Amino acid sequence: MATVISNNYFKNVGDSCDCLLVLFIRMTIFASQLKQLLQSVSDPMRKFTAIFYFLFVLASINESLLVATELDLNTRYQNKTADGTFGLMNEKRTLVAEQTAIVVCDMWDKHWCKGATQRVAEMAPRMNAVISKAREQGVLIIHCPSNTLDFYKDHPARKLAMSAPVVEAKVPLQTWCHLDPENEAALPIDDSDGGCDDEPMCKNYKAWSRQIEAIEIKDGDAITDSAEAYNLMKQRGITNVIAMGVHLNMCVLGRPFSIRQMVYQDQNVFLMRDLTDTMYNSRMPPYVDHFSGTDLVVDHVEKYWCPTITSADFLGGKPFVFAGIKK
Repeated sequence: MATVISNNYFKNVGDSCDCLLVLFIRMTIFASQLKQLLQSVSDPMRKFTAIFYFLFVLASINESLLVATELDLNTRYQNKTADGTFGLMNEKRTLVAEQTAIVVCDMWDKHWCKGATQRVAEMAPRMNAVISKAREQGVLIIHCPSNTLDFYKDHPARKLAMSAPVVEAKVPLQTWCHLDPENEAALPIDDSDGGCDDEPMCKNYKAWSRQIEAIEIKDGDAITDSAEAYNLMKQRGITNVIAMGVHLNMCVLGRPFSIRQMVYQDQNVFLMRDLTDTMYNSRMPPYVDHFSGTDLVVDHVEKYWCPTITSADFLGGKPFVFAGIKK
């Protein structure tokens, strides 16, 4: 990843208009502030200093719009061949950070399934490291801990999400998007029992109250669990969405801010495949271990919905691996 003059930053007229609109809005705000300052200052030297500062800020804004941070990703997807089988494909993709959002799906503090809670806690530090790196590079971070928004009702990140103007979606956003038989096969795992792999199976109840503390929420982040995420993306000209979190066979596919529904909006969607998990009980079909079940759902996503990447695309080194995965 490197900061460069992006060749594809203004890749179409729509992007140019978005950038010019942002520039106009920011110039208007700063011009209004400058006018107020000049009216309150009588000393000529202080007026000169204020004007110089305004020009400096204006130049910085212009540079920030023209100099973009590029995200170099190693994507993987599965391409359907003429005989109906799928072939694994790898492709390098470059995204503009300022046109990209990371959606953190349902990384709750506690889940009704003890095993699920443990796996969330295990991957959360690595996820936080990815988020921190992405945030530094200009990626918008949208935290989506569903059904816990009362906990965040006074948080600046919650207010930021609520402030985005409502936009008309290409396909109406639903609170839940079920499996789409016109666009995908049945899921490769049977999660009809709820998917808890513990023995005995844990009792299902609402265990969560907030996002896990190991994932930091910083200034400029947003918190939502609804179509507000898409409103915010449209407001900021964001066309790329990187999904991470849990659970892939349920919320990561079905929520209004995640894979299926963002694909329906023609967003460029990517799944971070090493920072996700499933609700899958290995005592259910296809009778493989839990992590192999997750791999099968990742395959499903790569076949029918979007490419995948790993945390190594942001942090380098090797992708994250759960301790329970057999080497």
